[in-house]
This record gives sequence, structure tokens and C-alpha cells, in this order.
Amino acid sequence: MYWYWSLFAFCMAIALITLIGRATRHYIGRKAIQFLDNWLLKIPLLNKIYGAVKQVNDALSPNNRSSFKHVVLIDFPKPGTKAIGFQTGDPQPMPPGREGPKLIGVFVPTTPNPTSGFLVFVPETEVTRLTMSVADGIKFIVSLGVISPDSLPPAAAPRA
Repeated sequence: MYWYWSLFAFCMAIALITLIGRATRHYIGRKAIQFLDNWLLKIPLLNKIYGAVKQVNDALSPNNRSSFKHVVLIDFPKPGTKAIGFQTGDPQPMPPGREGPKLIGVFVPTTPNPTSGFLVFVPETEVTRLTMSVADGIKFIVSLGVISPDSLPPAAAPRA
């Protein structure tokens, strides 16, 4: 195979991706993508994989209002060890019949793939909200801490 065929295939791939991207800006293109999306969700085995990937992508999308609220710092996996996580919702009261502070759902992603991790519920009093944006928090985690945000986590106060 000659090198110019590889170059031609690469240029065609770039052109096709660009055309599809431009087409999705218009009504017909959006409808075509929606049709393809619905079609992929009807294929028996593929719908499980595609559906899960689509849900994760939607959750991590910056346009999603129900995605992560804030970047937080919690004790994880044990007291004294700090981990960066994302607040996933509003504080929830304890179940009926139990006393205690409100609990906050925190997603602690794994590095370098933030699509997997741990969902932990932490008392509201043990959560330190950081000033960094969610996008900076994700960049920090994906880069293994190499890309440091402008605001680093504050030093934790010693517990009594």
C-alpha cells in the first residue's frame, strides 16, 4: 500500500467527521443523529454498552444541569487521607428514625479514568468545598495531578 493512500484515507476521515459535525448543527442533521441513536439502542447486546457509555457521557457533559455540583475534599479511603471528589446532589437528611447530620453524595473518581470510581455518602460537616471548577477538577484527576488548578486544596484543620 502506497503512503499516499494512507494520507488520502486520513484526509477523507477528517472531512467526513467535519461534515457530520456541521450537519448536526442543523435540524436535519440532529434528526439523523437522533435516529441513529435510537437505532443503536434497539440492537440487543450493543444497547447495553452504548446506553451505559451514553449515560456516562451525558453525566460528564458540561451542559448537563444534573451533573456534578462542586469539587469537594473528603477523608477517603480512611480518616487522615484526603481525596478529591464531586458533589453529586443536594444534602439529604438521614432516614426516618435515625439522627445525624445531612449526608452529601460524593463521587470519588479513579485516576486517570474518571468514569469509574466510588460513590460515598459523607456527613455534610466533613465535606470541604473547593473553589476550583468541575472542569479543573476533572483535568486534575485525568492528568494524575500534573495539571494543577489555580486553587489547590486547602490544608485540612486537625481534628479534635
